[in-house]
Amino acid sequence: MSIFSFARVKAVLLKEFVQMRRDRTTFAMMIGVPIMQLILFGFAINSDPRHLPAALMDRDQSVFSRSVTHAAENSTFIDFTHHPATEMEAERLIREGEVSFIFIIPENFGRNLARGENPQVLLVADATDPSASSGAVNSMKQIVAEGLRRDLSGSLGALAQAPPPVDVVIHKRYNPAGITQYNIIPGLLGIIIAMTMTMITAVAITREKERGTMENLLAMPIKPLEMMIGKISPYVIIGYVQTVVVLIAAEFAFEIPMAGSHLTLFAAVTLYIIVNLLIGFFFSSIAQTQMQALQMTFFLLLPQILLSGFLFPFLGMPRWAQYIGEALPATHFMRLMRGVMLKGADAADLFASFWPLGAIMLVVGTMAMIRYKTTLD
Repeated sequence: MSIFSFARVKAVLLKEFVQMRRDRTTFAMMIGVPIMQLILFGFAINSDPRHLPAALMDRDQSVFSRSVTHAAENSTFIDFTHHPATEMEAERLIREGEVSFIFIIPENFGRNLARGENPQVLLVADATDPSASSGAVNSMKQIVAEGLRRDLSGSLGALAQAPPPVDVVIHKRYNPAGITQYNIIPGLLGIIIAMTMTMITAVAITREKERGTMENLLAMPIKPLEMMIGKISPYVIIGYVQTVVVLIAAEFAFEIPMAGSHLTLFAAVTLYIIVNLLIGFFFSSIAQTQMQALQMTFFLLLPQILLSGFLFPFLGMPRWAQYIGEALPATHFMRLMRGVMLKGADAADLFASFWPLGAIMLVVGTMAMIRYKTTLD
């Protein structure tokens, strides 16, 4: 037997190409993952968010107030998408996450400005994500001053030469110190659960196929729904253990406040755990090997990390990326966790995030039962 043979290398090479062609799932992942990374990192991710939604309350409706609002919008940091009639409505908008800022111009703003009385305007910022609000917060005083420069001419020219004619008051809501951990730690729980729950279920059921023990399960008089409930129920407890560990660390290691109800928080956690376990069950109905199950898990995990608002501001992403993010369970769980822990929101305030998780649970659960095969053929 010769020391080295190109013929034997060729035989092994051809065998691997045949195996690759047969394993279409793995081949699709090899091509799909780098393409997805290019699209997400190249087009969807934006560390300098612009055009964030804001609520405007202009109680003056003067030439000067309009100059200020136009300057704020022209800065591209914020877009005035809502015009609430009352402060209560404005507070609801920022608490539910529909807007990132509230901009309030008080009555008699123009009159007091013309008198040189240094009137105030108020910018309330949702600081749960410091990177999203920092641009507008750091620049708003200069933006307002530049917006009034054209109006402060002629007899009012002296005001433009003085210190800033308007006092811009900044209120950073929910995270006034701008601590990054306040935003990261609640979201981190969502990523931990998404990764572990999906992977554990997908691999556990696929392992049954590889070891041949699935035949015994299929021989039992058990329905797909009963199989699914029996398979995922033990892992709900593991999800609870992970949640408790993260919450203890959040309180004692990172001193993150718990402003809301623990009951609401655990309702959100329970729903989210079930959703991810069902996703894992669905993956197991497609995958033939544990490797394929792992590949599917990580293929879903990447967009959940990048498009959910965990690392990058959700409202700063392009519209098409937001549509994809809205279909991901992690996006809604991030809002629920931050809403409960940092904003003190209740279940009614968070209904807009609860119902999408419920809808995803029903859709994925139905698909998993449809895909579940009662035979090994």
